[in-house]
Amino acid sequence: MKIAIGCDEMGYELKQTLITRLKEKNIEFTDFGSFENEKVLYPSIAEKVALEVKNNDYDRGILICGTGIGMAITANKIHGIRAAQIHDSYSAERARKSNDAHIMTMGALVIGPSLAVSLLDTWLDSDFSGGRSQAKVDLMEEIDQKNR
Repeated sequence: MKIAIGCDEMGYELKQTLITRLKEKNIEFTDFGSFENEKVLYPSIAEKVALEVKNNDYDRGILICGTGIGMAITANKIHGIRAAQIHDSYSAERARKSNDAHIMTMGALVIGPSLAVSLLDTWLDSDFSGGRSQAKVDLMEEIDQKNR
């Protein structure tokens, strides 16, 4: 698995924690910023990561800002991307199993580092289950195509 990860300055410390976890799990990743003491407008980072995932250069993406909301909204503007804001374990699992989310977003001001690592593990360990959810994901894609 290959992960694209990015954040704004609010998410920098949490991103570093998640990078440590990715290294522990021997998961290949690329850090798209923000970097230490670098102020950025989070939509630019969300766009970079989402495009990398959309273009199949990365399997999944992780985005962190203050709440996770703005990153999710921006990533979901990229045609074909499904980004989910994750702040609890059930949502982390269902984002993958039911919705085949390509990107998880988190809020560094909303959750702490240990919970973030746990959510990352759950999300990484979950795969799309298809089944009853396949028709829903197919309809999401149809709506995305229709409203481009």
